[in-house]
Amino acid sequence: MAETRLGIIMHGVTGRMGMNQHLIRSILAIREQGGVTLSNGDRVIVDPILVGRNAEKMEALASTHGVERWTADIDAALANPEDTVFFDAATTQLRAGLLKKAMDAGKHVYSEKPTAETLEDALDLARYAKARGAKNGVVHDKLYLPGLVKLRNLRESGFFGRILSVRGEFGYWVFEGDRQKAQRPSWNYRKDDGGGMILDMLPHWRYVLDHTIGPIRSVNCLGVTHIDKRWDEQDREYTADADDAAYATFELDGGVIVQMNSSWCTRVNREDLVTFHVDGTHGSAVAGLHGCKVQSYDDAPCPVWNPDNPQTMNFRDDWVEVEDDTQYDNGFKVQWEEFIRHVVEDGPWEYDLLSGAKGVQLAELGYRSSEERRWLDVPELEA
Repeated sequence: MAETRLGIIMHGVTGRMGMNQHLIRSILAIREQGGVTLSNGDRVIVDPILVGRNAEKMEALASTHGVERWTADIDAALANPEDTVFFDAATTQLRAGLLKKAMDAGKHVYSEKPTAETLEDALDLARYAKARGAKNGVVHDKLYLPGLVKLRNLRESGFFGRILSVRGEFGYWVFEGDRQKAQRPSWNYRKDDGGGMILDMLPHWRYVLDHTIGPIRSVNCLGVTHIDKRWDEQDREYTADADDAAYATFELDGGVIVQMNSSWCTRVNREDLVTFHVDGTHGSAVAGLHGCKVQSYDDAPCPVWNPDNPQTMNFRDDWVEVEDDTQYDNGFKVQWEEFIRHVVEDGPWEYDLLSGAKGVQLAELGYRSSEERRWLDVPELEA
């Protein structure tokens, strides 16, 4: 069994998502398990270098997690031919330029989403990668969640029959920061800093629906700023001008209707922070992050509308949990492993920059739909 070193330049991993999901639970977990196994039994040993503007933060992060290499000089990191993959989880506003710079340095690139603020820039990035022959990927982490894997398996097995509709609920109350500290960074609520629910979440719903239920063909969206005053990490009041909620309706192939509510201004009264309720002619399912419950046609109750008497039926009792013996690994880590196999041995891969551009396209159409108060078609994209 041969071993191959893979040097990975990791940029933007001091943030919550970059540090927890990509560095600690993905790359360091892969290193701890002894690398990634290839189809021929060989192993790829990952060797990360942490890159960021603040040298003190980089040194502290590297020291805390046992990473030998770090730098505040991104140009020096990109100049090293021994490191062949560049990953970015920093600000969306600088992402396209950084990914192009990395590809100019001969790197393969892997990126958080959204890949750009506009469809034009996202498509340009996909074309840039194609022209340079750079292998490229965009994080599609939610597809690896156990609840959504189970949901996709149900659809592929024909459990639903003909799917009719989907109702999705996502979000929770993000505190304003005055009486209680906010759980999310303040930039999320400032438009000039790249914040906004539509730009944040519609790219997720694009790949989730495309790959779990069916391709999105049209969108009607309303973005709203419910709370316009928040307090930042230094307890300073600021104007929150980015949309903190998005109420969207999508039409998919076959006439499937999806209603997707996303909000940082809602208090949770459901089983998970995100749920997808799918109704079909043969059965229904409700999936969260990990669990998935089903109700078949034959097991559905037969309620009768009677507003004069209290309801005696407990509708939750008629649902059955989908059980399986699968041991689900961290979704970010699993996708990292797939991307590494793609880079090293040209393993199968479909979550590229063009797929990422589709998410940006839906966000852009969502904003336009909200501004114009109308339905918009979602055209096919090509790199």
